[in-house]
Amino acid sequence: MAASEPFPSVIALGESVANIDETIDYVALRRDIARAVNRLCPNWMADKRDDLVQTALLRVMHIVERRSPGERNPAAAASYLYKVAYSVLVDELRRMRRRRETDLDENAVVVARAKEDPERTAAARQIGRGIRGCLRAMKHERRLAVALHLQGHTVAEAARLLDWAFKRTENLVYRGLSDLRVCLKAKGLRP
Repeated sequence: MAASEPFPSVIALGESVANIDETIDYVALRRDIARAVNRLCPNWMADKRDDLVQTALLRVMHIVERRSPGERNPAAAASYLYKVAYSVLVDELRRMRRRRETDLDENAVVVARAKEDPERTAAARQIGRGIRGCLRAMKHERRLAVALHLQGHTVAEAARLLDWAFKRTENLVYRGLSDLRVCLKAKGLRP
């Protein structure tokens, strides 16, 4: 192999890999997988396309290595490559949905900004400061539960993120919201 080639484009599979004596053009295989991923991948996931292609290529390579000597090469079928690309994309979407990142910091509550009216903007800032002050005065566990609720998480999602029982999280959210209302009312604020 020449020093200018970073990796071989054609690899001869010998006795060490499932006793197969044939060659596989990995560059062409990668190109075909990339074409399948590009057809399936939505535009908002464009930054993950290369990772999806690599994952799909690894899956195909594992299948090729595990096949028995008499079996035909599944990597040669375009429909098989399309199915692999589809399953890799679905797996990534599921992984992204499972791993919704959430900031559990005390200052995690962000107040939406009103763009049209300066008075509303000032009132929203005042309410935001009031909410942050009330959250700081809460017990730590209630503060976490209420902060997740204010960020839009359901009780079930908050329980999963905090690794607490559903009922415990539900009680902390509703008691915390009650405390928040009382605190804001004492400060003369009405959200």
